[in-house]
Amino acid sequence: MKKSAICIALAAVTLAACNNAEKEARARLSNAQSMYERNELFAAKSEIDSIRALYPKEFKVLKEGLSLMRLVEVKEAERNIAFCDSLIPIKAEEAEGLKKGFVFEKDSVYEEIGNYIWKQQTVERNVQRCYIRSGVNEKGEIYLASVFYGGAPINHTGIKVSTKDGQFAETASISYDGGVNYRFKDLGKTTEVVTYKGEKGIDAAKFISTNIKERIKVDYTGGKPYTIYIADGDKKAIAATFELATVLSDLENLQKEKEKSTKRIAYLKSKLESKTEE
Repeated sequence: MKKSAICIALAAVTLAACNNAEKEARARLSNAQSMYERNELFAAKSEIDSIRALYPKEFKVLKEGLSLMRLVEVKEAERNIAFCDSLIPIKAEEAEGLKKGFVFEKDSVYEEIGNYIWKQQTVERNVQRCYIRSGVNEKGEIYLASVFYGGAPINHTGIKVSTKDGQFAETASISYDGGVNYRFKDLGKTTEVVTYKGEKGIDAAKFISTNIKERIKVDYTGGKPYTIYIADGDKKAIAATFELATVLSDLENLQKEKEKSTKRIAYLKSKLESKTEE
């Protein structure tokens, strides 16, 4: 009899503990629901996470918490879309204004994405000279290109830009491949063009655009030593290109974030609907 009494007492204690755990878990879930309704989304997610950590055996409450978490994430995604929708027209209008100084170039046969080139930096206007040119594609990826023109090749693979106070920036080194680093001879003269796309040239592009009023020296690197100073017109072109690249990149990121959030909402709602049908 004593053993039976002890077992009954233990069972009662265990049942009471289980009931208390469920009540506590439900209290937290109710709190999370209130937070969700007040648009306190981060707090609601934290509260739901605490239920998972503190009451891992309260499966029914955890299941309800998962549904609530999905509702919270839907609302977060909708908030992201609203934020993107508020900024996209502003950035688009800003980009259109900046494009006025550029020409748009795209080979419809070979290129899916076109490039904006500062009007004074188009290739046909800059034959037979050493200079640094720039451009930006429709997605906001900037590029620099170091052009060498002379009697003998220098076989350069990069550039270093610097000001007289010792500040400098460098591009990545681009090995000769006949593509982004190519060379040719015409009438006894050599032309070399090395292109630094995106991260390979962004530091140098930013340095030039932020030091537009300074005299900027360019050392062609990786081959025979060669130095030029960037012309004022080229500095203006690079600074304008960097500004346009920044806005186009912002616009591209906003559009990607909106698309990502839209897909996220579709996924979450499909999960919520399948849960309702169970």
